[in-house]
Amino acid sequence: MTVAVKVEDGIGTLTLNNPPVNILTRAVMGTFREEMAKLAAEPSLRVLVLLAEGKHFSAGADVGEHMPPEFEEMIPEFIDTIAAINAFPVPVIAAVRGRCLGGGFELIQPVDLVVAGEGATFGQPEILLGVLPPAACALLEELVSSGLAAEIVFTGDSITAQQAFEAGLVRRVVPDDEVEGEALELAGRIARHSAAALRSAKRALRGGSAARRADALLQAGDIYVGELMQTEDAVEGLRSFLEKRKPEWKHQ
Repeated sequence: MTVAVKVEDGIGTLTLNNPPVNILTRAVMGTFREEMAKLAAEPSLRVLVLLAEGKHFSAGADVGEHMPPEFEEMIPEFIDTIAAINAFPVPVIAAVRGRCLGGGFELIQPVDLVVAGEGATFGQPEILLGVLPPAACALLEELVSSGLAAEIVFTGDSITAQQAFEAGLVRRVVPDDEVEGEALELAGRIARHSAAALRSAKRALRGGSAARRADALLQAGDIYVGELMQTEDAVEGLRSFLEKRKPEWKHQ
């Protein structure tokens, strides 16, 4: 089972389990969206916690599935996965340990609260492969300063949990072995309240940003599929990663 789900006392947990580093394949994301849809329709649900088995939250999406022609279906499916979190009707908490990179980092950007372990790292290394992180391009500037968002996307460098906390991306930083417990404790404090009030509060809190985010996600996905993947460099970067060699860029 690549995605495990449990609902108890108004708290839902959705746990990634695709060892060793929880790569987000199309199959994993498909199951993720299916389970999210079921949870969204659960009237007793008050809060959702995203968890991951193992030492790392997720090292990102499957690079092989970005290659032609599969990217034509993979990227829209990835955008749909992020959009499902963005549109989720109750508060969502992400509990992050270890690496949270690429698509894994993008997976937590539309959530409401992030609890991170002290050893967690966050990054968008896509630029190193000649591509871009579509969800991060749509969402990250709303979460952190435009300068930090640009640095993360343009350099491919990772930031620490403490840096993410100082930037406002992470709400709490705790010892790695306390991440899940801290996230569930926070969920418990939320789950004490009316489900109807929480759903209304989330709609009001997000205001018009939910629609803006949805539009930005679609636009970024279109740029990736219709523009970026038509370049030689994008295919070269992805292929060089799979072949474990240095890319030879065509466009200088």
